[in-house]
Amino acid sequence: MVLPAPRPPHDGLAGTNLELVTPRRQQILDIAAELFAARGFHGVSVAELGSACGISGPALYKHFESKDAMLAEMLVSISETLLAEGRTRVAGAAGPREAVEALVEWHIAFALEHRALIVVQDRDWSSLPDEARERVRALQRAYVDLWATEVRRLEPDLSPEASRTRAHVLFGLLNSTPHSGRLPDPQMHDVLREMAHGALGLA
Repeated sequence: MVLPAPRPPHDGLAGTNLELVTPRRQQILDIAAELFAARGFHGVSVAELGSACGISGPALYKHFESKDAMLAEMLVSISETLLAEGRTRVAGAAGPREAVEALVEWHIAFALEHRALIVVQDRDWSSLPDEARERVRALQRAYVDLWATEVRRLEPDLSPEASRTRAHVLFGLLNSTPHSGRLPDPQMHDVLREMAHGALGLA
């Protein structure tokens, strides 16, 4: 699955200065994500990135201002996409149960397709430029709140903090795919869905 271009913010947050992600830029980001996941952000040189993309290191600067800018676009873009698609799925749901089920399905699809991005965000978070880090934090908070709102609609007796805690626990489960994905993806999908539904009382 190729990530769509970053969408306009839906959360009232300030927009980014990111350019639209063209197919070539997205190809470079995908390759960079795999390299960063395998060797760490600081373990991959611009020359190595260029070589993996079939161009010279300096030629990368035609697409990105720097390696830092590449990491920023990579993580901000996926955070925007997670939130925007999550909101779209909730808006199309018939009720709270359907909304939570739709969020689970969406996040499983993301976690199975983008294992490398999960690794990069966990390990290279501190390497993000300050502005990008704050943007990702804001998007993540909004995404957690989206989940927490729907979980609380499903269980009205939960406190806001308890519903956010459940969302974080579920993310831990669903984002385990870089380490837990020992089965073919269709089987992993079913395992993750069964466990998430069980944790949410949807089984």
